[in-house]
Amino acid sequence: MNPPLLQERRLPITAPACVLACGAWLKNTACLLDGNTVWQSSIHGDLGIPENRSALVESLSRLRGISSRPIQAVAHDLHPDFFSTEMALRIARELNVPAIGVQHHHAHIARVQAERAVDGPLIGLALDGVGLGTDRTAWGGELLWVNGAHFERLAHLPSLHLPGGDAAAREPWRMAAALLHRLGRTEEIPIHIAGSRFRLQCPIIGSSDAVTEIAARTIRDMLKRNLNCTSTTSAGRWFDAVAGVLGVCLWQTHEAQAAMALESLATDWLSCHPEPVLDDEIVSAGLNLDILMKRLLEMMEGAVDCGFQAEGAALFHGALANALANAAIEAANEHNVSAVALGGGCFMNRLLRQKITQVVSDAGLEVLTPVELNVGDAGLALGQAWVAASLLQETKAVEHVS
Repeated sequence: MNPPLLQERRLPITAPACVLACGAWLKNTACLLDGNTVWQSSIHGDLGIPENRSALVESLSRLRGISSRPIQAVAHDLHPDFFSTEMALRIARELNVPAIGVQHHHAHIARVQAERAVDGPLIGLALDGVGLGTDRTAWGGELLWVNGAHFERLAHLPSLHLPGGDAAAREPWRMAAALLHRLGRTEEIPIHIAGSRFRLQCPIIGSSDAVTEIAARTIRDMLKRNLNCTSTTSAGRWFDAVAGVLGVCLWQTHEAQAAMALESLATDWLSCHPEPVLDDEIVSAGLNLDILMKRLLEMMEGAVDCGFQAEGAALFHGALANALANAAIEAANEHNVSAVALGGGCFMNRLLRQKITQVVSDAGLEVLTPVELNVGDAGLALGQAWVAASLLQETKAVEHVS
């Protein structure tokens, strides 16, 4: 096996400590934060694959070997079962330094702080598929106040159940069922998911297999009884739910397929139509997306062909972006903060990113994004390292005063 590649780059600010960070589970990378230098590994990928775990071990060994001074801490994700967490704890014991767990979405925004040399707090929108929260639930649609080692969860997208756990992330029809359950329409799940509405001659993305009535009834019953139905605030799962409800994608054959299909449909629709009008009820609901979801269902139920899919995708993008941007603006004003940072894999969605940037900028706030286009987990290790370095700096300051 060839040695993993390491990329060297400079930050516009010097880190207060030397930290090794082990990254996330998917799109894993590791990094060494040493002064104003960041050494980052190539992307190892999904740590569920043995070869990728071996690559991470090799990268961490090489990063330890090139440090110009003693490593003072090892940073990792909060999830206790990640292989990257296991490696962080092991290396921290070997080096006799602290292992510091960093909340996933905090790390996304802290990465922006480091790369943009932000001196002081900022408001962060962290949108992605999943990250373990401090309450041990699955987060992913988060509005945060972030300042170095500290963060506060100010708001988040509404919770959706994950019927069947991880399977729900691969099968948007399950998320569509979870959405119907949230709206109090649980008994309608078999009709909507396995009924004639989903058999329109529509261009389905991903696998075109039909959902059987037995499968739909099973998920309905799981939701009714709350069996194997954890909850999440994930923006990624909200995209899946909308793609499922609109019949755009029922079964994904690759990651983020449903979300990308929604973005493509919305982009095509907006190329020849004005933006959908957001009525007062949708706007005033803000991050409570229930009213918006009811509008989408009304569009679908009144449709005679598939034209509603693209219009619905455009309405969802516009309303979601508006709600998130306005929540960020309100939080920035309340906390006397002048900048909003965007982080997490959902910001690969150009339509969502541009609309949020426009609304926030029009309010007189600065919008900050990662230096590199990859806003997802491949850049998470730097955020972990920055939080850990900031925490060490604070600890030393307290010890000095005492």
